[in-house]
Amino acid sequence: MPLSEDAGAWSNDELAGAQLFHPGWLFRNRHLQTMLGNLPPVPWLIRRRAAPLRAAATELLLDCGDGVRLQSFVSVARASGTALRPMAVLLHGWEGSTESGYVMSLGALLFSRGFDVLRLNLRDHGSTHHLNRGIFHSCRLPEVVGAARAIAARFPEAPLFLAGFSLGGNFMLRVAADAGAPPSIAGAAAISPVLDPATTLDALERGPALYRRYFVRRWSQSLRRKQQAWPGVYDFEEMLRLAQLRGMTAGLVRRHTEFPSLEAYLEGYAITGGRLADLRVGASILLAEDDPIIPLADVSRLDASAPLRIVRTRHGGHCGFADSLGGPSAADRFVLDEFRTFDRRFVR
Repeated sequence: MPLSEDAGAWSNDELAGAQLFHPGWLFRNRHLQTMLGNLPPVPWLIRRRAAPLRAAATELLLDCGDGVRLQSFVSVARASGTALRPMAVLLHGWEGSTESGYVMSLGALLFSRGFDVLRLNLRDHGSTHHLNRGIFHSCRLPEVVGAARAIAARFPEAPLFLAGFSLGGNFMLRVAADAGAPPSIAGAAAISPVLDPATTLDALERGPALYRRYFVRRWSQSLRRKQQAWPGVYDFEEMLRLAQLRGMTAGLVRRHTEFPSLEAYLEGYAITGGRLADLRVGASILLAEDDPIIPLADVSRLDASAPLRIVRTRHGGHCGFADSLGGPSAADRFVLDEFRTFDRRFVR
């Protein structure tokens, strides 16, 4: 259903979406778009294109406050005598990592176009289950804000450009709207971000079983790794036996958070309503109308926020937007263009 411009002061740009991404018929299936990055030979092609990014990468453990450490990998151009390069900070989705294909693809493009790139792992993602005693949940915003502050302190002269995918996009938008975020943030771009976790959970439960099975499998593996990293601290066997998202999430909330209910927890990281009203920098969202995980109707419940631009495409699936095998996606090009726009607006 078309959304009215009266829904808010943000820009709801369907024309830009049509111009950005108009794939051939082979790339119009939303499930293919959503899964393509994991299908051979695409991961190999992306990693080959990302070889310079990977070769320049060094591990950086970030002190995020309150004893929390988050792992990152930073790729900085070593050429001497060059002008300061801006820093792109990239964040994966739930149960992804710094090695996820979409992160590597975007990082490769940005690194080749004049950005240094820092890829950040959320708590308990990648191989970081041993770093922090507490378990990951999606309301741990303060530590991601703390990571942004640590990055700003490490690279004090570089403007920071934030980009995230799915849950990572949700986090990055919340960081950009947080009062504790560093002033060197120049803008934030989110690809297929979670808008209302409650409706996303509903969509996953109603949608094709392959998505539920994927997330249950990945999350179960993560819980087992956490249990192995902290013997005697965690016992997830009851949650693991449920093997379904709502029940497992309710168990997480009940046993490992201070939220009184599943509903309160899901509301805790929603960005609908006025959550983004305090954005102090330009922010952009790219969404596909055929996304099988993020309901498009949730866009209408984003309150007015002048710095926010929303671009909608007809096709693209969830974090897909591919129009070739292994090449930069339309989402990659979107982020690059948005970062260049933010850079022109950024006052150093």
